[in-house]
Amino acid sequence: QMPLVESGGGLVQAGGSLRLSCAASGRTFSRYTMGWFRQAPGKEREFVAGINWSDGSRYYADSVRGRFTISRDSGKNTVYLQMNSLKPEDAAVYYCAGSGSLYAHRSDEYVYWGQGTQVTVSS
Repeated sequence: QMPLVESGGGLVQAGGSLRLSCAASGRTFSRYTMGWFRQAPGKEREFVAGINWSDGSRYYADSVRGRFTISRDSGKNTVYLQMNSLKPEDAAVYYCAGSGSLYAHRSDEYVYWGQGTQVTVSS
């Protein structure tokens, strides 16, 4: 088991920034690819960003590339999502998740999930 707890969500104006954090419990954090997903009302959950456990390589959805940055601190068992230049369409509940696969980007590739944190972007 690897419980995940997200934090850092909130209300921000369009063009602003937020940093989400996801704290993991357990000693196997470094063996998991970590990802961020989001789900807006009435829409399916979508992949946002991932960071591989093997070499820390990062990958992003086209919609956020260049604006969002994923990072991880294995010493703190924490993964971050720095979100800049936020747009109203970025508003959603953001979830972090853990996968045993490299370059995992589908929901069914992830086995551990947090409870989510709300991001609201005002125009």
